[in-house]
Amino acid sequence: MSLVYNEEQQQLDDSARDFLAARSPVSEQRRIRDQQLPEGFDTSVWQQMLEFGWGGIALPEAYGGLEFGFQGFAPVFEHMGRNLAAAPLLSSIVLCASLIDEVGTEAQRAELLPALIEGRQRFALATQGQDRFRPEHLDVDVTEQDDGFLLGGEDLWVLDAQQADALLVAGRLISGETALFLVPADAQGLQIEPIHLLDSRNHARVSLHAVQLPAAARIGSVDAQAQLERALDRGAVCIAAELLGATAVMFEMTIEYLKTRTQFGAAIGSFQALQHRAGWMLVDLELARSAVMAGFEALNDDSLSVESRQQIVSLAKWKAGEAAHKISREAVQMHGGIGVTDEYDLGLYLKRSRVAQVLFGDSDFHCERYGRMAQQLFAETH
Repeated sequence: MSLVYNEEQQQLDDSARDFLAARSPVSEQRRIRDQQLPEGFDTSVWQQMLEFGWGGIALPEAYGGLEFGFQGFAPVFEHMGRNLAAAPLLSSIVLCASLIDEVGTEAQRAELLPALIEGRQRFALATQGQDRFRPEHLDVDVTEQDDGFLLGGEDLWVLDAQQADALLVAGRLISGETALFLVPADAQGLQIEPIHLLDSRNHARVSLHAVQLPAAARIGSVDAQAQLERALDRGAVCIAAELLGATAVMFEMTIEYLKTRTQFGAAIGSFQALQHRAGWMLVDLELARSAVMAGFEALNDDSLSVESRQQIVSLAKWKAGEAAHKISREAVQMHGGIGVTDEYDLGLYLKRSRVAQVLFGDSDFHCERYGRMAQQLFAETH
């Protein structure tokens, strides 16, 4: 496993650092929150991201992509975490576009992928309605009809659903197969209601009440469960990278505070007890970084079994979440009361990290899955 970026990743790292610091700093996220923009992000910034080619990082060149592989998203999402940058890159590209690329017909890929890469369309993935993340569980029932399909499902928690052009909905056929459907945002029977969470992002509750779709609305014709779970793993690793970036900033803010805050005539960073705690924070941060980089490598390694990929992905998401939890707590404690005030940026990082920790599976889910995959791999080799 490489612990440094390759040349392509380094180029993306440089461009993401400069662009997001200039066009999407933390102050911009405050503005978006305070103005309550329904999209939850700045559409002009999102379009510039796509002009940089971020939408095509892992998609085939034949449809306008760059074909760097999913490792290319590592530096981008880390810097999005560092700046708390809000954008539908995860929902529309990492999840929806990758699924269409894997499951869709040639005609569907040729029509939809360029539109997503260029930003002419924006999709959101609707699959989970449970309080606990369960990739194998779908909450949309599908009835096949002579002229199409009838979809029904309640209370799906969907990222970036508000103002999306369409939803990519995963449902269960009577046969037990998983099928993907493209549901226009204005489809009769589709209801999208905003959910207000700590991070003030674009979260929505989606309900489908007897939504009628033509046969052409189905993406591909195969059982898409394996592809869906792989896409959710991609989402988990990208969120882990975002957590890594946000946690790094919380650590840096804390170290700077320890250097400048004085008590009893000395900087509090000179106190040995706080130095030890800061040292453990750095250890957790670096362990999380290595786990996240391993997660991105696993997404690109076709030689890995499903069990091995899921184990490495779970390690990345678990470790990034645990590091975020520990370092954010230490950061707040060392800052004192100012650490949780709305005027201080640390509070915004804390809120976003708490939501990101549960996206695509919390620590309990990934710890349990890691152990289950380890048992299966052990049984296969003994």
